[in-house]
Amino acid sequence: MNVLTIGDIGVLGGIIHIGDEAMFEAAADELSARGGRVVGVSSAPDESAARYGVDAVGRLGFVGLDREAARERAAMLRAAAAGEIRLAEGDPARGALDALDDASGALIAGGGNLASRWPVHVYERTTLAVMARARGLPVVVSGQTFGPDLDDEDAERVAAMTRDAAWTGVREHDSAALARGWGAQVHAGVDDASFLAGSDDAPASPYVLVSLSGWFAGRSADVVEAGIARLLDAAADTVGPVVFHAHFGPVAAGAEPMGDAALHERVRERMTRESSVLPSGDSRRAAALARRARLLVTSRYHPAVFAAPAGVPILGLAADDYTRIKLSGALGHWGQEGVVDLDDLGGAPDRLRELDARRGAIGEGAAARFEAHRADAAGWWDTVAESLR
Repeated sequence: MNVLTIGDIGVLGGIIHIGDEAMFEAAADELSARGGRVVGVSSAPDESAARYGVDAVGRLGFVGLDREAARERAAMLRAAAAGEIRLAEGDPARGALDALDDASGALIAGGGNLASRWPVHVYERTTLAVMARARGLPVVVSGQTFGPDLDDEDAERVAAMTRDAAWTGVREHDSAALARGWGAQVHAGVDDASFLAGSDDAPASPYVLVSLSGWFAGRSADVVEAGIARLLDAAADTVGPVVFHAHFGPVAAGAEPMGDAALHERVRERMTRESSVLPSGDSRRAAALARRARLLVTSRYHPAVFAAPAGVPILGLAADDYTRIKLSGALGHWGQEGVVDLDDLGGAPDRLRELDARRGAIGEGAAARFEAHRADAAGWWDTVAESLR
């Protein structure tokens, strides 16, 4: 079983996106455990190959294209996969096309979710699926959120991909309903990275873990950052020391704050209580940090994915429908519902105190669901492997 797998991986400029890397890493782990060999599609193939011990090829060449050019390129790559034309030797999709020669199937892994706000991901994933089908290879889609913003053209591309796929795996019920409406064969479960093995170097003392995204959906940054600072001061008083960990930030300790790490520094400057920072590191360390926290405050998705199975109380901060659907889905699988809008930060400290007071019940709820979700996830990967073998 040789599986060409596209996620949203590749560390460029020293910046890692933990969640996207985690979903690919989980898929590679699960397929490897079932006798599979993964070839990854990456923004930085050499870096990804070294990080995961797999072969990797470059992306398909859609970055920077407008819609018309992307349509033309998608048609060209389908024709190349079908043997109707030959790609130039220097074409960026040459590696992926060659990898299909030895592939038993293609996996559209989670990361870079399929919505019209990110058209490059729509074109990359749907085109790779079409290329595989042109070779007569099976395709499985896994770990997805669809929409909620999908224009008609993007919706039809994504719908056709799911209908042609052997299976489509989604991580919340809104996406499941959408995919079933398209005629896809759907599996709805927890996020693919929910059970990614963690490292052993998380802090031993209790802490509040904070992981923020800079997406405020048009709100004033000053207002939102000040409101989050007040919330985290309350968290420090109620729960314990506050530790910031960027899921989109520098891999290395001591690097200049970029991405989410820069936002974290601005919030820390507004706080009146002490706080500390840990470097982004990698997915396994991020998983351990989230699972061992006493409480999590996050507007990023994967900190919640990691923390919820461990029964960590979670306060999710939603900026829009997309982030609300994802966070509510991640928490809902484990019996939690602590998602508040950025417009409601004034009441968030009370919500945080309520969550901390319910710690025991939240932990019991997660424990009661754990084995069923773990078994369902294992069964899903059995299905994926069987479909792509």
